[in-house]
Amino acid sequence: MASHVPTSLFEPAIETASREEIRSLQLEKLQRQVQWAYEKVGWYRARFDEQGVAPTDIRSLEDVGKLPFTDKQVLRDTYPFGLFAVPLDQVLRLHSSSGTTGKPIVVGYNAHDLDVWSDCIARLAQMAGVMPGDRAQMAFGYGMFTGGFGLHYGLEKLGCMVIPAASGNTERHLMMIEDYKSTVLIATPSYAMHICEVGEALGFDWGAASLRVGLFGGEPCPPALKQEIEDRMHITCTDNYGLTEVMGPGVSGECLSSRDHQHIAEDHFLWEVVDPESGEPVGEGEAGELVLTPLDKQAFPVIRYRTHDLTRVTCESCECGRTHARMEKVRSRTDDMLIIRGTNVFPSQVADVLAGIGGLSPHYRITLDSERGLDTMTVLAEFEPEAFSDSFAAMDAFRKHIADKLRQSLLVSCKVRLVEPGGIERSLGKTKYVEDNRGK
Repeated sequence: MASHVPTSLFEPAIETASREEIRSLQLEKLQRQVQWAYEKVGWYRARFDEQGVAPTDIRSLEDVGKLPFTDKQVLRDTYPFGLFAVPLDQVLRLHSSSGTTGKPIVVGYNAHDLDVWSDCIARLAQMAGVMPGDRAQMAFGYGMFTGGFGLHYGLEKLGCMVIPAASGNTERHLMMIEDYKSTVLIATPSYAMHICEVGEALGFDWGAASLRVGLFGGEPCPPALKQEIEDRMHITCTDNYGLTEVMGPGVSGECLSSRDHQHIAEDHFLWEVVDPESGEPVGEGEAGELVLTPLDKQAFPVIRYRTHDLTRVTCESCECGRTHARMEKVRSRTDDMLIIRGTNVFPSQVADVLAGIGGLSPHYRITLDSERGLDTMTVLAEFEPEAFSDSFAAMDAFRKHIADKLRQSLLVSCKVRLVEPGGIERSLGKTKYVEDNRGK
């Protein structure tokens, strides 16, 4: 194992293993996982046979490319239990996606899976500066969403006191922070911002509060929003990444030495980055779609899951001493791409433009409509109190300035509507940034 062992590691031997040791472990687990899926899941056995590939054909990590992809449609087609590999009386928990379009995605965990998941969460939490003995206040909702229970049990495994407050009842959250001396807040970034704003309105002194770390997830956290929360709440905000289909949160986490990347738990997940169109691998450090194969899932094994998330991955060493590959934080998804009059636009591009304009808050919304057969995009931008002017001409000039900046960056014209401070609804869960009314 690596000789340099940084402090604050949950599993030092694994987190500082050499690249050769990591790849060797991944191959051993990949071979076992492919064999398990072939033997236990009829859908995979049929797809492997159709492609003329057998588990014994996996002799190197590169051979993973011989295997079929799995995507969300497969999980819908096999709903609810068609991809399960163990009898249902061995499944200790079910989780699912929101199911906003048709049937939800249903996944299951046996005792082994839950233990692995807790390890992954404990690792990413300690990576973010959480320590045994911290008091972790949960502002994720409990339910079929993986975030609440995933973080809950992982933080307990780390040795934290978990306060299962769940989302909503913001004033109670403020009371708990004050009375229980909570040191860690787990929330979506938009709800953390809402807690901050409510606290400020009530005279809560964030500078004197006990909070130290924010563990955020469930939705993207634009850099401007993250910076604003850190400045106003006087905490360190960290992101983590995961998705229901491969486990939930815990796939990767942010260390304090590389704030724009996240270390992948490579001993539990084999990653690929592929061209979204061809499915062929791209070079290390090049942008593409992240594909994940969990290496330790028993109840619900998934092979080569196409996440639709766009990122880059590097295996370069990190100052924190961890040797696991780092993925650039996901800002865009292939299925989030908006096509406006033939031009590709990602919501993250809009967020980046607005973040560069003084006088705007990090909150925004995009509305898409169709007028006489042509697509139109309206951006709702929330201005800060200090940017307000009682001069109509000044505010109209500000609005036109924002529209010009968006047009220059996006290469497509859009309308801009200024919204007064607090006028854009804050979400208690995942924020919906786009409302697409086309075709309605």
